[in-house]
Amino acid sequence: MKYIFFVIDTESNSGSNEEMIQIDAFNNKLQSENKLVYAAGIGGSKTATIFDNRAGINLSKQESLNGDEFYSGFWIIEADPEEVEDLAKQASLACNHRVEIRAFLA
Repeated sequence: MKYIFFVIDTESNSGSNEEMIQIDAFNNKLQSENKLVYAAGIGGSKTATIFDNRAGINLSKQESLNGDEFYSGFWIIEADPEEVEDLAKQASLACNHRVEIRAFLA
């Protein structure tokens, strides 16, 4: 089963050099175990634009659904359900942030 692990942060590109080393090590571990589908950082909520073209209203706003906290990165991981909790703990330790897990429905 696939899962998405979101990194919960308060600023974009907040990883220290040590955290980046830990994240790379975690990514390498996932790759060696054939669990990593994809991983990336994403821009902060201040860089977001929301588009709404329902019923042709053609609206765009420089804003985000997120408040002070937002997702600053993610992993898509393929793992057995019984492995997910341990992997989430490892992800949180590696990036030094809280991690939210959801099923990845693809």
